[in-house]
Amino acid sequence: MGAKRYKAEEIILKLREADVELGRGKSVPDVCRQLGITEVTYYRWRKEYGGLRVDQAKRFKELEQENSRLKRLLADAELDKAILREAARPNL
Repeated sequence: MGAKRYKAEEIILKLREADVELGRGKSVPDVCRQLGITEVTYYRWRKEYGGLRVDQAKRFKELEQENSRLKRLLADAELDKAILREAARPNL
C-alpha cells in the first residue's frame, strides 16, 4: 500500500479536525484512526504545520521548494568551479 501525499491545505484541515476531536475528549490514537493517518504522521504534521494558516502553509511549501532548487543550483555551480579549477592546474 503506497503512502498518500497530502497537500499543505489538506494537512492543516486534518490538524484542525484533530484539534476539534481532541477537544471533545478523544485520544490521539482514536483521532489518528479517524483521520486515516499514523500517530507518527500526526506528530510530524503538528511539528511542521502546527499553528499555520492555509495561506502560510502554501507559502512555506513554496519557500521550501525554492530553497531546494537554489541548493541544487549552488551545488551545480560549485561542481563546475571544481572542474574548471582542476582543468586549469598544470599537469606535472
